[in-house]
Amino acid sequence: MKKYNVGIIGATGMVGQRFAVLLENHPWFNVTTVAASSRSAGKTYKEAAGERWSIEKPMPESMENLVVLSATDDIEKIASSVDFVFCAVDMKKDEIKALEETYAKAECPVVSNNSAHRFTPDVPMIVPELNPYHADVIPFQRKRLGTKRGFIAVKSNCSLQSYVPALFPLSSYGIKDVLVCTYQAISGAGKTFETWPEMVDNVIPFIGGEEEKSEKEPLKLWGEIKDGVIVPASSPNFTAQCIRVPVTNGHLGAVFVRFENKPSKEEMLKVWKEFKGYPQEQKLPSAPVQFLNYFEEDNMPQTKLHRDLEGGMAVSIGRLREDNQYDYKFVCLSHNTLRGAAGGAVLLAEQLCAQGYID
Repeated sequence: MKKYNVGIIGATGMVGQRFAVLLENHPWFNVTTVAASSRSAGKTYKEAAGERWSIEKPMPESMENLVVLSATDDIEKIASSVDFVFCAVDMKKDEIKALEETYAKAECPVVSNNSAHRFTPDVPMIVPELNPYHADVIPFQRKRLGTKRGFIAVKSNCSLQSYVPALFPLSSYGIKDVLVCTYQAISGAGKTFETWPEMVDNVIPFIGGEEEKSEKEPLKLWGEIKDGVIVPASSPNFTAQCIRVPVTNGHLGAVFVRFENKPSKEEMLKVWKEFKGYPQEQKLPSAPVQFLNYFEEDNMPQTKLHRDLEGGMAVSIGRLREDNQYDYKFVCLSHNTLRGAAGGAVLLAEQLCAQGYID
């Protein structure tokens, strides 16, 4: 695989910082450009992000002296100097949509962590193990944008990465109804306990917009390409409650599921154990060897113990048992800023490179 020069748009934010750490010494991707708001432009990356650095690992030395460019004013300069960009900006949704399309029209592919384009019909929203074939919509998007190389691909919401990977491989049993309660870490809001002290010893039973995403986005993942767009599936039927809990990293989901053809517990465990997706088949650099990991112990998985499984890219499942209203219930866990955010986007970029969409 060739070496790609990449940029990080929104490099000073929490997810942008996570991109920087993940991409240090990446075998395929070399960070040559970082960009942020005009307030940071012209400073070195260390000057711009140093005091706000919130990742447990230090800033990569190779990036400390990169001069931060303006995410909005230096688009042509950025597009001409990289093979593609990762985007994790903190802007209004309409502004993000316009910004990402401007990069794409400058013939710069965009792999986005943002939610703005998740429901743009010809923009693929991909979890690489589940629906890599949705990348087939990219030629139709390029036709709409009038580009040869440029396009936008997005990853799904971070909380979906805990429970949807456990459900998707069970689709052959006809999933009808899903109830999920997610217990989400404060880093999902871009916060730490230092910056959000009111979350210490506290639970907030509301996360703005999160329940709508949790109920709608899975249907796009289950959708299919028709006439140049991705048409969301009409089922399964999802209902969700999303709760903020005093945890640094890691989103936990409590799932209740009803099937058309109820599998046995043994069949479900076998599916989870044997499931492999495109990243595992292709041995992509960021792919976990075992994507879905089931724990037999009643008190597992635990956020603190298992969020970093396989570099934070694996999903942990436990407590599978029959339910007296639904068919089954279980819990599942993923690292929200790794698998759920920057790591998932890096894996998506690896997939798109392997498929030939970023030449």
